[in-house]
Amino acid sequence: MQAGRILFAALAAAASAGAASAQALPPGIAVMVAGDSWNRTLPRDLAIAAHAYDDAQVKSDKPALQRLLADDYFLASSSGQLEGKAAFIADQTAPGYRLEPFKVEGPINKVMGDVALLGGVATLTGTDSGKPYSVRLRFVDVWVKRKGHWQVLFTQATRDPAA
Repeated sequence: MQAGRILFAALAAAASAGAASAQALPPGIAVMVAGDSWNRTLPRDLAIAAHAYDDAQVKSDKPALQRLLADDYFLASSSGQLEGKAAFIADQTAPGYRLEPFKVEGPINKVMGDVALLGGVATLTGTDSGKPYSVRLRFVDVWVKRKGHWQVLFTQATRDPAA
């Protein structure tokens, strides 16, 4: 199993932290920011992008992933490896790879102008090269708004010590 494929799934989890569950949130619905004492919502366009990103990963939708990941995107995996956008998308759309729908525990969302941090903990399951996998990850995605569109710029994923 390639670490990038499993850790790529952390992106989906981060997007879910920002947009509740990919299956439950219709496009365009903002969600409450977890842990925010002012009880603000995510910007509507960020909630839409996060939902679209969840959907693209579960469906292995290459064109959507290309649109939603910044060209200068990197993943820093729990093994200390860096993976760029092209490798990330290749792993996510590889034959025999599938990410199942999931839930995010303890979502942490912070929006600071044109930068947002979406993160949490998720148990990710699916298949890789036809073999089942299950991994529990703590993650954060850095989203940036460029030219009016939100994209994921960076992901940090680590194995959850509680796993």
